[in-house]
Amino acid sequence: MSEGERVAAGPSRRRVLLGVIALVVLAGAVLLVRQWVWAGTHIGDDNAQVEGHIIPVLSRVGGYVAAVEVDDNHQVRPGQVLVRIDERDVKARLAQTEADLASAIAVGGGKGETGQASAQLQAARAAVEQARANARKAASDLERYRSLTERGIISRQQLDAAEAAATASQAQLQAAEQQVLAASAGLRGAESRVAAARAARDQAALVLAYALITAPEAGVVTRKSVEVGQYVQAGQPLMSVVPLHDVWVVANLKETTVRNVLPGDQVEITVDSYPGKKYRGHVESLSPATGAKFSLLPPDNATGNFTKVVQRIPVRVGLDGPNDPVRPLRPGMSVRVTITTTTK
Repeated sequence: MSEGERVAAGPSRRRVLLGVIALVVLAGAVLLVRQWVWAGTHIGDDNAQVEGHIIPVLSRVGGYVAAVEVDDNHQVRPGQVLVRIDERDVKARLAQTEADLASAIAVGGGKGETGQASAQLQAARAAVEQARANARKAASDLERYRSLTERGIISRQQLDAAEAAATASQAQLQAAEQQVLAASAGLRGAESRVAAARAARDQAALVLAYALITAPEAGVVTRKSVEVGQYVQAGQPLMSVVPLHDVWVVANLKETTVRNVLPGDQVEITVDSYPGKKYRGHVESLSPATGAKFSLLPPDNATGNFTKVVQRIPVRVGLDGPNDPVRPLRPGMSVRVTITTTTK
């Protein structure tokens, strides 16, 4: 290449280089502007995790475990039997309470059944009616005898006999009424014993139902800690059920970034476990206090050792649609959320 050609090529290379630099600067400026605009309506944070219900399965009765129908990580449906407690002792108790109830009904009756106490009450009421009729007849005879005595038709002795009969019939009526009161009290006591026996029978039947421990909700079994032959106490935890269909995300956002976050804002969720998979959700609510206020030792700035730290506010994010059954969000997973706010 001649000297003239080299001199001419120099400015050309510089122009190309300056053009490339200008394009790079322009592209960078455009990216910066787009990022600034995007940041005005989007909030991203990776201090977030999936939350869900972890339902404990407890034994409501004590006894030996006869069978365990599930294992860890098994999918269960509502009402499915998980554990069977030995029912023989409970069945014997139920048979005894049913026999006690039948005996109480036979003695006292209840809810319309005829028993000994109710029969005694009916007999006492019949005796009162008879004594009342006798008392009315004796009183009527006495009035008639008094009229006849005044006219001298009958003797004084016959009048005295009529008065004695009227007094006796009145006393018999009072005695019969007292028998009714006593029979009524006896029937009430018998009915109370029937009610107590029926309650004991129902309690025994309920305990028998508790011998079958079922799943409280659809989900996945975890933390199983019961085996066949083990003796369990009432209230002892046996396993847990995690309903994967009901999960949500809690994002702990900095207090300086939540000023424009409102319920209903759209959220994009990504999980490290599923690269490239995106979940859609929305803001459901914001916590009324920062996470530090719920810690075991919340900070107290009044002590004098004050260091300003940006606090984080938990934000609950609900999923749009059901949880993916193939790649489900599981409680405890770390996620990243990007919230699209409606205001700047």
